[in-house]
Amino acid sequence: MTQIYLEGGEVVPVTVVEAGPCHVLQLRSLERDGYEAVQLGFDDKKRPEEGRPRSRASQATRAERGHVADIKSKRSVARKAGGAELPAKAGCEPKKFVREIRGVVGDLQVGQEVKATVFEGVTAVDVVGTNKGRGYAGVMKRHNFSGQRATHGVKKCHRYPGSTGQNTFPARVVKGRRMAGRYGGKQVTARNLKLVRIDADNNLLLIRGAIPGPSGGYVIVKATNIM
Repeated sequence: MTQIYLEGGEVVPVTVVEAGPCHVLQLRSLERDGYEAVQLGFDDKKRPEEGRPRSRASQATRAERGHVADIKSKRSVARKAGGAELPAKAGCEPKKFVREIRGVVGDLQVGQEVKATVFEGVTAVDVVGTNKGRGYAGVMKRHNFSGQRATHGVKKCHRYPGSTGQNTFPARVVKGRRMAGRYGGKQVTARNLKLVRIDADNNLLLIRGAIPGPSGGYVIVKATNIM
């Protein structure tokens, strides 16, 4: 995050998001798949050196390389020999972050690069990401409980949640009761965030406010549907 000045002198906090280039890896159609969508890939994944086996989990597998390029596998060669029409390949490097965006495909083609300029004319966006995981947390950290009193008979249970269920009826803990548990590490959508500026040369989006996830995390940015 950083801050910028608007033309009127107002300073606003923004999050800088690198929004491309994203390669079009596949296209979904109503005839073949039953729905329309475009599959985008971002951030090249390192491949093993030529002639050497894959040695690290961070390196692209053969299946990931075959997803974006024709590596002439036994299966593809057999299908071609049988007269099958294989889907087009993007012809790019394997990608670390691959997601499908549902909607009308339009004029997009497999292998085409989608850059930050697609957001020209968009005033607000929705950002989908995975928020920071905070592990197993108590009710004061997870749900902002005030805790119990520091004096007057409270002994060694100041951060406890207190009573959680009923005795006679319904004689159980009601489903959905806020308790200690896993905090964070979930998908979160920040909606209707103002798109302050687009840096077309560097494929950067300057979005007002904070977005879910850590610095360097992957997110999905799309035009908001809130009017």
